[in-house]
Amino acid sequence: MVEKHPRRAPRQGRARKRAIRAQAALTGVRYSVAARQLEATGLRPGETVAGSGRTIYPFTGDEQRHRLIEARARWAFEERLADSRRAALLPDGRAQHLVERFPTTGSLYHGEDRAELLSMLYMAVVFESPALLPEPGFLAWVAEMGEETTVDMECAALDRAARALLDRKPGELWPVLEHAVAASRDGADWHMRQVGIRLAALSQVLWATHPEAPVTGVAQTLDAVLMVADDGHAPGTRVRLQTGPYQGLRAMIVGAVWGAAGPPVAYRVRRERSGHTLTMAPDDLVVLAGQELLPH
Repeated sequence: MVEKHPRRAPRQGRARKRAIRAQAALTGVRYSVAARQLEATGLRPGETVAGSGRTIYPFTGDEQRHRLIEARARWAFEERLADSRRAALLPDGRAQHLVERFPTTGSLYHGEDRAELLSMLYMAVVFESPALLPEPGFLAWVAEMGEETTVDMECAALDRAARALLDRKPGELWPVLEHAVAASRDGADWHMRQVGIRLAALSQVLWATHPEAPVTGVAQTLDAVLMVADDGHAPGTRVRLQTGPYQGLRAMIVGAVWGAAGPPVAYRVRRERSGHTLTMAPDDLVVLAGQELLPH
């Protein structure tokens, strides 16, 4: 029996146009730019070039970490307000906030002294570049919105400067931190003085037992929060390499390389299985589909 009304065959190119529109919506670029991205990189559905888009909480497969992050996302306003107030309290309140907000997963975001090192970094920034410190009264007012990301935006320059300090060699970094802690301990600000007294003793122990301290974990923590203001992909994001001898292989972002402003200028990625670390330009990496744990 002949079918009187056969199904219409899909119009040629319709699927491609859908893919381009989806890519444009996902990355926030024009249709023509998205078309060129798909053509040049062979992107699959849901994938993006690492030079655009944002991943703050990568889906790492760590169920305990995912539960902690998702639980924070369900907080009532009163809980979010208390936490944003803490995030605006420098140096130690913000440091503790970030450590809890970006929990350890495997070898990423690790180091039990992350909060202490973060506090020292903030002290060093305030000591070296006091103009980068947000105006306390305005920062406190912003915190009353109960939104951690609004505090992040006000602290972006401070966070970036703290991250830049970690690019120094340990032998250069530690004297700067010790000097800043000592200056805070002897300063006029009561809160900074109390934090400085507590950290002065700890810094000696930390330096003696762990000369490099939890530098990598703190750098990854700052990398992740800086993605809020400037976009990019946080450590833990899985990617596919687009160029070089390892083209087509998968890897994980383990760190970002920052310029003076804007999103990362490069990423440090660790290849799967081999553990070999490479530094790659954003446009040489493809972010695999389904990486962001929480909606933006």
